[in-house]
Amino acid sequence: MTNYFYVSPEQLIKDRAEFAQKGIARGRSIVAAIYDQGVLMVAENPSASLNKISEVYDRIAFAGVGKYNEFDRLREAGIRWADSTGFTYSREDVDARALANYYAQHLGDMFTEGQKPLEVEILVAQLGNKVRPTKLYRVAYEGTISDEPRFAVLGGDADTIKDRFALSEDSLEPLRTTLHNAVSALAGPDRVFTADDLEVCVLEDRGSRRTFERLSDARVSDLLG
Repeated sequence: MTNYFYVSPEQLIKDRAEFAQKGIARGRSIVAAIYDQGVLMVAENPSASLNKISEVYDRIAFAGVGKYNEFDRLREAGIRWADSTGFTYSREDVDARALANYYAQHLGDMFTEGQKPLEVEILVAQLGNKVRPTKLYRVAYEGTISDEPRFAVLGGDADTIKDRFALSEDSLEPLRTTLHNAVSALAGPDRVFTADDLEVCVLEDRGSRRTFERLSDARVSDLLG
């Protein structure tokens, strides 16, 4: 006769949360911040090809920490959702809040009903225009959405990095200053990052429809001085 072991719902949720948190903690962190001309996203990422930050739509970017294959599938799904929504209705109907809700529903379903929760935490960033404000939405592994007013930190050491960044910057600064503060917060007192260690992207109006730009190592080195 088969023996079935009872696990209370509270314990099951706790176990799933701990499992997801451990996976996220193993990933390197990301800092995203609004600066005076747009949105900056900085990831500790020495890989030149496995990107953690990418463009989703005209004024929307995606960033993820945790298991690469899991958040990259979410990135691809978000691009398909945005393209389909923009084609069916209009490009103006694609916004970061709706995309964050789409991700939150999927993450929430996987957390409660999937074989295992996704070991990811993601960010959806939107550059504002005359119709919509600049926004940062952080979506946790269980589907919780946080509307971050000025900056967001993802990853296992998020609380410590968030405290460091908050101490260094309390208002909208130029790109160079914001990048310095973000890199200092990521590195902490014991490490030094060079451009090769970082993945740096921005959302900024440059007179064209596309606003996403991945900064080269040379540009990052110049900004870091």
